Amino acid sequence: MNQSFVFLADGFEDVEAITVVDLLRRADIPVKTVSITASLQVKSAHGMSVTADLLFDNTNFEDPAWLILPGGMPGATNLYEFVPLQGLLKRQVESSEGRIAAICAAPAVVLGQLGLLEGEKATCYPGFEGMLKGAEPQDAAVVSSGRFVTASGPAKAMVWALKIIEIQCGAQKSSEVANGLLYCSAQTEM
Repeated sequence: MNQSFVFLADGFEDVEAITVVDLLRRADIPVKTVSITASLQVKSAHGMSVTADLLFDNTNFEDPAWLILPGGMPGATNLYEFVPLQGLLKRQVESSEGRIAAICAAPAVVLGQLGLLEGEKATCYPGFEGMLKGAEPQDAAVVSSGRFVTASGPAKAMVWALKIIEIQCGAQKSSEVANGLLYCSAQTEM
């Protein structure tokens, strides 16, 4: 299975970044965090300092399975403004099999502004829909369309990660991870 990458920019949304890495690793999907800054230390939107696995400039992105974008502000804006990531995302869309996942503001601020969601259904954090250039906005927690998986916000991070697992490894693996986390039990107790 090819490597997947979660991109961290200063101001990333804590819950979204950590949740997707945690769940993908539970599913045995190879995933690394990548700092787009000059340092492995990246500061979240809520002041948490995280040490990324890799620096963007030192990473080989040959045939990645997934490029994953957490949201958060100004994290999503910082991702969008990082030109090397723009090029990588465009190459991923043009690749034969690569997929992209984005949550919260990232589907709109990054993918939408780059025009990568043209003709796709997508969701994002409420209020950012106007930036989903060429996409068909959906009022949904998680949307899978083409080779994209988008989600609306931090509370949907687990559902988003489980959808990525389902697409990559199948529904049974996604259910196994969800059950191991008592995800289904938590839903019925609410």
